[in-house]
Amino acid sequence: MSQELISIILPVHNQADHIADVVAEYEQALAQIHRPHELLLVANNCRDNTWQVCQQLAQDHPQVRPFYTPQGGWGLSVKLGLREARGDLICYTNSARTTGQDLTLLLLYAIVWPKVVIKANRKIRESWRRRLGSLVYNLECRALFDLSVWDINGTPKVFPRQFSSLLELEQDGDLIDLEFAARCRRQGYPVLEVPIFSSRRHGGKSTTGLRSAFKMYWGAWKLRGAPALRDRNPAGP
Repeated sequence: MSQELISIILPVHNQADHIADVVAEYEQALAQIHRPHELLLVANNCRDNTWQVCQQLAQDHPQVRPFYTPQGGWGLSVKLGLREARGDLICYTNSARTTGQDLTLLLLYAIVWPKVVIKANRKIRESWRRRLGSLVYNLECRALFDLSVWDINGTPKVFPRQFSSLLELEQDGDLIDLEFAARCRRQGYPVLEVPIFSSRRHGGKSTTGLRSAFKMYWGAWKLRGAPALRDRNPAGP
């Protein structure tokens, strides 16, 4: 068990000014776990020199593996990382918002509970509009997919490789987190939400606006009919 590899997938978009600080913070925090790990930096549709910085980080840190895609999209980047991940325990998270402390906290939960999906439940939003929009979206998703989780998009998300359905996610955009939760429900994977109260951003601003929010509301409704989410398998692992 002590030699099991942890894969951490970090989508990176226009983060040349701070991704090196993120990696340094994560490396310092992960050293406390005493397990081998890899950081998969997935640079996507970057308009700055993020890709060059990621390549340099791979030379400076043997645990870093950089990947590049000219296409943008949170889901697409996560899927690329899932395909390349070698670990027995797999995590993906928002590299702009996740602190090293929060990352290691959820990984430790996952190590103690090896057959449970561990995910963050972020308690603090930037504004009342974000809080209201998040509440509406989460209530919609709970109703449509009979979910018990309260923060659909909350990351980090950590799961064991044996939960193979989570390696087959299909959504290219933000709806991948809803698909993740719905697959857990349909396959009977137990989920534990860990409350996270940190609000610090490493850099950048949220891209979620009114238009993108309504797009997600409508997308959640359409996703209900996806074949992979239609039937629940009661004989999950």
